[in-house]
Amino acid sequence: MLKIKVQDGENIERALKRMKNKFRNTKVLQKLRENQHFTKKSVKRRKEIQKASYIQGLRDKEDN
Repeated sequence: MLKIKVQDGENIERALKRMKNKFRNTKVLQKLRENQHFTKKSVKRRKEIQKASYIQGLRDKEDN
C-alpha cells in the first residue's frame, strides 16, 4: 500500500505526481498486464535475449 504524506502548503497536484511516480516504480500495473495470459519460460527467455541484442546493437551503433 502506498502512503503519500502531503506536507503543509504542498500543492495537491505535486502530491498526486509523487504518488503516480511511486506507483509506476512499484511496477504493479506491469505485473498485472503480464499475468493476463500465460507465457512459456522459453518464449520469455527468447524475448529477453532479443531485447538484449537489440539494445546492444543500439549501443554499438552509438559508439561508432
